[in-house]
Amino acid sequence: MVMNDIEQAGPSRGDGLTIRPYRPADRDDVANICLRTGASGADATGMYSDDTLIADVAALPYLEFAPDLAFVVGDGEHVLGYVIGVADTAAFITWWERNWAPGFAERHPEPGPPTGQAPAISEELLVWVGLHPEATRIPEIADYPAHLHINLLPELQGRGFGRRLVDTFRGALAERGVPALYLGVDSSNTGALAFYTRLGFHELGSSTPEHPLLGIATTP
Repeated sequence: MVMNDIEQAGPSRGDGLTIRPYRPADRDDVANICLRTGASGADATGMYSDDTLIADVAALPYLEFAPDLAFVVGDGEHVLGYVIGVADTAAFITWWERNWAPGFAERHPEPGPPTGQAPAISEELLVWVGLHPEATRIPEIADYPAHLHINLLPELQGRGFGRRLVDTFRGALAERGVPALYLGVDSSNTGALAFYTRLGFHELGSSTPEHPLLGIATTP
């Protein structure tokens, strides 16, 4: 599906929801969805000392680097889900180190005070990743150069939009000549693991039970 097809697609299932390319006005909605799904798919509001931390690691740098590879599900007023990612992870890492990490360090110089909660991904680790994007590089990066993040609010889940967003992203990569992509999954998010398996993702050689890594070709 090419971008023009997405832009012009009609409402899905009569509920007024469409998949379309990301627009700058969607930025706050994407950040909010990232937070509200940031605890293995559940709401992470209040889990960290700063609610902006998750989006500063897992959403906003992608919108800055590759807005043309961001697609959202919306109802005309609000965005309820998205897929974001990059076609060239190695180039993204270099950009992050030069352009994103300095500002991130100013906003999040160190982990904040404990919140009394115990998220699966600690605040210490999130801050470290924000300062060390090299953590996103996998041994298979030559064969799987792209990667993505996808998040849907609960009211959108189980309605086929996740599959359609992934297919849209894969199609956009294929148009650019990118052969395959990868993603990491929180090992505690069994629903996400099952979802990606249904879509045809497979475990990569560097995958571990603690840090699952899955890959898929951009074309069937």
